[in-house]
Amino acid sequence: MEMEPTVGPYEYYDYEETENSTMCDYSEWTPSYSVIPVLYMLIFILGLSGNGVVIFTVWRAQGKRRAADVYIGNLALADLTFVVTLPLWAIYTAMGYHWPFGVALCKISSYVVLLNMYASVFCLTCMSFDRYLAIVHSLSSTQLRTRGHIRGSLTAIWLLSGLLAAPTLVFRTTKYDPETDRTSCAMDFSLVVTSKDQENLWIAGLSISSSALGFLLPFLAMMVCYGFIGCTVTRHFNTLRKEDQRKRRLLKIITTLVVVFAACWMPFHVVKSADALSYLELFPATCAFLRFLLLAHPYATCLAYVNSCLNPFLYAFFDLRFRSQCLCLLNLKKFLHSSPASSLSSQKTEAQSLATKV
Repeated sequence: MEMEPTVGPYEYYDYEETENSTMCDYSEWTPSYSVIPVLYMLIFILGLSGNGVVIFTVWRAQGKRRAADVYIGNLALADLTFVVTLPLWAIYTAMGYHWPFGVALCKISSYVVLLNMYASVFCLTCMSFDRYLAIVHSLSSTQLRTRGHIRGSLTAIWLLSGLLAAPTLVFRTTKYDPETDRTSCAMDFSLVVTSKDQENLWIAGLSISSSALGFLLPFLAMMVCYGFIGCTVTRHFNTLRKEDQRKRRLLKIITTLVVVFAACWMPFHVVKSADALSYLELFPATCAFLRFLLLAHPYATCLAYVNSCLNPFLYAFFDLRFRSQCLCLLNLKKFLHSSPASSLSSQKTEAQSLATKV
């Protein structure tokens, strides 16, 4: 049976013709061509509106920002930049993995997706480390949590994320298949490999390293931070002062973001790592196993994408301060259209007062 390649923005590989292809069914599950694009567009709409509100709220709250707010704003920026590319991938999937947008958009949109993956997990790691310093070393960490250090860490996050995503700019390109009359947006290692074995090593190496650096190691670092935080909270926060309550509330928000991130991304990295290990012949490359990876990968990828539109709703649900700031902005917008300038000034003062109390 003819195999149809499944290639998406996170993939370093595709399923190619093999000697036993006549015995194995590598065809795509046909409903995926309709289901996945619909899910992509839903994520696009929710992610664009939700992350746009987050960025605007953080930007308007200048002077009242917590350290976590700066990271939250950058996390929303990474998610917003990513979801803008989703209509391209929705069309790509709906057309049976045919890419009609050219080489430049193939490279750029794939690069943006990986940039979001790295920037998101690094922002969450920095947020977790900031909570570790604020709670475990609350007295001695003041000099480490200045605005200058935060700006430096954000600069490092974006530079490192851009560097780690760079292989996509180099190797991602369009491939035309005359047999199926389709053009795919996939990785091409012909610049650096001369044999199939070398290509397999490149595919497995990039795949495993992206999972390690973009998920496993940051997640372990976050777990270490929360381990120390948990011990400190258990020992010292039995009798809560007002400031301690605020710290625990913010800790709850960040913990929720980390847990949701792990739940959304873990299936994707497990599937991707399993496929990479099969290239190294460390997993059995049976028909059933490879077909499972083929069918599971689009939905594991889609679940990872869902994370980019969930975060704004988590802020609104768990963060009273963020919710109040959003409501204040909405009230100010109403007043701008319905009230004279004199009443606008008093309403703005009242709104700012409400935001600082929460």
